[in-house]
Amino acid sequence: MTETTKVNLLGLTQPQLEGFFESIGEKRFRAGQVMKWIHHFGVDDFEAMSNIGKALREKLKACAEIRGPEIVSQDISSDGTRKWVVRVASGSCVETVYIPQAGRGTLCVSSQAGCSLDCSFCSTGKQGFNSDLTAAEIIGQVWIANKSFGTVPAKIDRAVTNVVMMGMGEPLLNFDNAVAAMQIMMDDLGYGISKRKVTLSTSGVAPMLDELGKVIDVSLALSLHAPNDALRDRLVPINRKYPLAVVLDACKRYISRLGEKRVLTVEYTLLKDVNDQPEHAAQMVELLRDVPCKINLIPFNPFPFSGYERPSNNAIRRFQDLLHQAGHNVTVRTTRGEDIDAACGQLVGQVMDRTRRSERHIAVRQLGDEAAPSPSAANRT
Repeated sequence: MTETTKVNLLGLTQPQLEGFFESIGEKRFRAGQVMKWIHHFGVDDFEAMSNIGKALREKLKACAEIRGPEIVSQDISSDGTRKWVVRVASGSCVETVYIPQAGRGTLCVSSQAGCSLDCSFCSTGKQGFNSDLTAAEIIGQVWIANKSFGTVPAKIDRAVTNVVMMGMGEPLLNFDNAVAAMQIMMDDLGYGISKRKVTLSTSGVAPMLDELGKVIDVSLALSLHAPNDALRDRLVPINRKYPLAVVLDACKRYISRLGEKRVLTVEYTLLKDVNDQPEHAAQMVELLRDVPCKINLIPFNPFPFSGYERPSNNAIRRFQDLLHQAGHNVTVRTTRGEDIDAACGQLVGQVMDRTRRSERHIAVRQLGDEAAPSPSAANRT
């Protein structure tokens, strides 16, 4: 068997790993042993698996491997935020961000190289789309982060306590691989993270929310960003296919399956003079009247040529107060990792764009530069 045909065990769920061992003539219980070595101890060498016999180790070396994404770089922000750039099989690079907070550490995980949705305020969307990540490439980001902190074997106070599928890409458009990775995150033989602490964020792929509810019960976040269809059509183009009423109904169906008083997290990026006015807050109150939710306001994090600005602190507080007064639980996300371009909406990677969107954005940018007056000409006017 050649190197390229080896099975990568990193991305296999417990049932899949049990099936793999049966397929090579071994007992199913070997799956649990190997999962612990991979995810609890961060092992990628079969020789290190001391409770597995030599004959099986040799068999595994011949037909399997444990291979995470290649680490291209790691940056650490002044506030403790960490960002990894990793290269995936397609040749593109994706980004993973770890955010330390009091009593917890949240890892923001990517599901695709680039993104096909082209939300107008997101730098990832401007890069275009290259490929879906495999389950191994998604869970590999958690594996890399855990190992980087020296927290293997896994401990109660491990660094990564929460995972959010909010990095590059739309996870519901890479459904099977995203679900498999989240199942490993929650498996006690994997990372043992509570279903309440694994969150999938979607821009609103409504039909897949119903499918999601059939196979997993992770927490759900909706990237809303606009309180009416006309504005959301412009900011989040997938809204033209799945408008707000359809998306919110799908979210409510998903949340209703979870029980346990769990609610939808609504993410709302505040853009100066675009969606941050009192009338937008009033529309949002009406829109979410019957949706059990908490609201996370995200002040826009600037990136070059975005065309948007961050609202003033006064405008942010005013918007938050209006939602509070209507009875909503509202927080404002603190910007973290901005000095290493790790803040929300800033993840870019290096994507081998199959959609040519990045070329179009660069062309538009260059046209704008050519149309702008030179500094000397501006000074003469």
